[in-house]
Amino acid sequence: MEPLKPGVSASAGRLVSNDMTAPAVGSGSVAVLASPALAALFEQAAVAALAPHLPPGKTTVGTALQFSHLAPTPPGMRVTATAIVTGVNQREITFSVSAEDEVEVIARGTHTRFMVDEARFSAKSKAKLAQL
Repeated sequence: MEPLKPGVSASAGRLVSNDMTAPAVGSGSVAVLASPALAALFEQAAVAALAPHLPPGKTTVGTALQFSHLAPTPPGMRVTATAIVTGVNQREITFSVSAEDEVEVIARGTHTRFMVDEARFSAKSKAKLAQL
């Protein structure tokens, strides 16, 4: 396992499909890539960047994502999101994120994830159901 340090990066890409558009996810009326679908790509890129660096039994959870969606992308175009580690502070990992389609940069922002014990985090989540 390689040490996690600033500069580690990965990308996630998809061909924009109709189910990724604003009307399909309920975030608008124009058939272009929806910001929530773009957010999912940013998270996928960050998870991919961290995967080779996590100890067994550890995972990460997203805690913040802030980005500007700068340009529309229609269905049929490919979008690639990239996450670059900019900081590691104990369990907190910060990223610079950006996305581009086949023509231009369409988004830029930041993302934060925290490293957690996977089993403990899952148990905590399931314990909530017992409170109902």
